[in-house]
Amino acid sequence: GRNWRKWCADLFPRRTRVFGSLRSCCVLLWTCRFAIAMADEETKTESVETGENGDAADEAAGEESGSVLSDVLKTPGVLEAVQDRLGALVGMSSGYIENLPEPVKRRIKALKNLQVECLKVEAKFYEEVHALECQYQTQYKQYYDKRSAIVSGGYEPTDAECEWEDDDDEEEEERGGEKADKEAAGKQTEPSVVPVDAKGIPEFWLTAMKNIENLNQQIQEYDEPALQHLTNIELEYTQNPMGFVLKFHFDPNEFFTDAVLTKTYEVKAEISSNNPFAFDGPEVVKSTGCKINWKKGKNVTVKATKKKQKHKGHGQSRVVMKHVKVESFFNFFDPPEAPSEDEEQETEELVSVSACKIFHE
Repeated sequence: GRNWRKWCADLFPRRTRVFGSLRSCCVLLWTCRFAIAMADEETKTESVETGENGDAADEAAGEESGSVLSDVLKTPGVLEAVQDRLGALVGMSSGYIENLPEPVKRRIKALKNLQVECLKVEAKFYEEVHALECQYQTQYKQYYDKRSAIVSGGYEPTDAECEWEDDDDEEEEERGGEKADKEAAGKQTEPSVVPVDAKGIPEFWLTAMKNIENLNQQIQEYDEPALQHLTNIELEYTQNPMGFVLKFHFDPNEFFTDAVLTKTYEVKAEISSNNPFAFDGPEVVKSTGCKINWKKGKNVTVKATKKKQKHKGHGQSRVVMKHVKVESFFNFFDPPEAPSEDEEQETEELVSVSACKIFHE
């Protein structure tokens, strides 16, 4: 489960927290909801004070503020900047410390320094855990290779390897008894989707991914025929730089010519000198996909649409084909580029200006 969570969360490609990103998302959504609720309350109060004549103006103002908020949140990088801002709010002073005696304030500063040292040890711990993962991946490989061989049908497990008893076996026996009863009563039973002479475990990886929360939402119906050719997924840890690579292996198919699709992640476990207490474990700082060599007319990430276009000179119209990007699991291999430092600064300024406009209009 831990390895899957690492690569499923691509909501914040530049500084995605490997641990704790879900919590930050919840805080972000709660903050936006709270802001909208506050705007609604202000609108209601002004409506009572101004009467019917003020209703239209207040409603227009509310709609404008909502529109501004919506536009801001749609801007690339804004969610990431808001997340960073919310992270910076953690530990903000309530005024209590400022009113303490100077000797007590001095001891609190000593505690802060101690906490920073503890965080440095924690960062070192995560680095060493990653080094251990790199070391042990060779020991896992033999088992993963055998799993791949069983799934693909390249190896038939022995009777001893197939010995396994659990609650599912009892349920299967009960279902078998019910099936026999139905057949005895002359009723037809539904045929199995998988043929008896099937090789390995058909559609193993597609089924696994569809049973993973959040990941299954990325898989569209038109992705499935291509994903049926997925034969294996490998995880390879890297040390320089610290990170990991996901490798998706495919059988020859009618969709693309690539045998392997990859996505590379760069991870850091460093403490910020500007905001050390925001450290929450390793974070993904960069992700790089790969180019998919689609066969003609088989690219499931785009949709061809026809559009009429008039010539500016003679006014004659013509039909042109446009390719529009659509939701697809395979967009996973084409992550958005990480913003530059200048773009990050510009985004933060946009968030600040827009927030002021929303809350002070």
